[in-house]
Amino acid sequence: MRGFDGTGRCAPLIAAPEPVTGRHRQRLKALPMPGGLAALLDDVAAIAKLTAASIDDIGAAAGRAGFKAAGVVVDDTAVTPRYVTGFTPDRELPIIWRIAKGSLKNKLLIILPVALALSALLPWAITPLLMLGGAYLCYEGAEKVWHSLADKDHSLAEIAAELNSAEHEREMVGGAIRTDFILSAEIMAIALAEVAGEPFPLRAGILALVAVVITLGVYGAVGLIVKMDDVGLHLAERRDRGSRALGRGLVHAMPRVMAALSVVGIAAMIWVGGGIIVHGLEVFGIAGPAHVIHDAAEAAAHAVPALAGLVEWIVGAAGAGLVGLAIGAVVVIVHRALARRGRRHAAPEAPESNAPRS
Repeated sequence: MRGFDGTGRCAPLIAAPEPVTGRHRQRLKALPMPGGLAALLDDVAAIAKLTAASIDDIGAAAGRAGFKAAGVVVDDTAVTPRYVTGFTPDRELPIIWRIAKGSLKNKLLIILPVALALSALLPWAITPLLMLGGAYLCYEGAEKVWHSLADKDHSLAEIAAELNSAEHEREMVGGAIRTDFILSAEIMAIALAEVAGEPFPLRAGILALVAVVITLGVYGAVGLIVKMDDVGLHLAERRDRGSRALGRGLVHAMPRVMAALSVVGIAAMIWVGGGIIVHGLEVFGIAGPAHVIHDAAEAAAHAVPALAGLVEWIVGAAGAGLVGLAIGAVVVIVHRALARRGRRHAAPEAPESNAPRS
């Protein structure tokens, strides 16, 4: 870097080392700009370090929060494929995309601002709202069980006509988004509890990151699951014998896998809903159901020490599932009774005939 010295000649501002005399000090004091620029650069560097640290904090906290919510994320992944079962292959990915968009809107536009507002203004209201959502999950699961047991068999033509209708697709997408709303609220509540002590802007950033990452992960996995039979068809057309065998195996296995996931999805709705309600009752001082389930799970785990963790989880999930099924069955019975009563009141009375009686 070069400048002008006192003689008018171009000379380096930083020249060869020479003694710093009083004259040099006076001249340097008369040039405040390099010092101000250095201070500004120091401030920029400090802000950059703070921003990087904040991003690191958001990423780390989002990772912890997402890990805490992993159980519900797995349930969400298990629930969703049942809403795509039976559609033609060309409609599967568009339906998943519509559900994913609805899920992201649920998380970012509704759940995130409401969760932040409630955590700041009415933190006590989060638990009862989650319990209401849990009761809805129990109802949804119990309703599916009711339909599977009580519905009459339909012909293949009737089933195909229903599956290919635009109205059926709208109903399935709407049902998936409603169910996802409850599961997403549970995921965001778990994440919020993990970062409750963070400053408000950091909390909002963490929850937004959790919402986006979990939505991409869940619906990416769902898309991969439902298109696995297409992957199998592609592999079955290859020349390699091993690829063809793997492809045929996937093609034959995926209908059974999808049917199993449909059952697991219904069970997941029931046990997640029951678990939310059991935990909420415990928060409000009614700890009996939670203690009974916990004690039963621990006793079963002690009976099978080699598989203690797995057995404890299975028994705990089964206990929550029984609670959820009982609550869901009550809601289904009440809902159907009210619906029948409403239909009776809405049905017009038969008009009296004025024809002469014979």
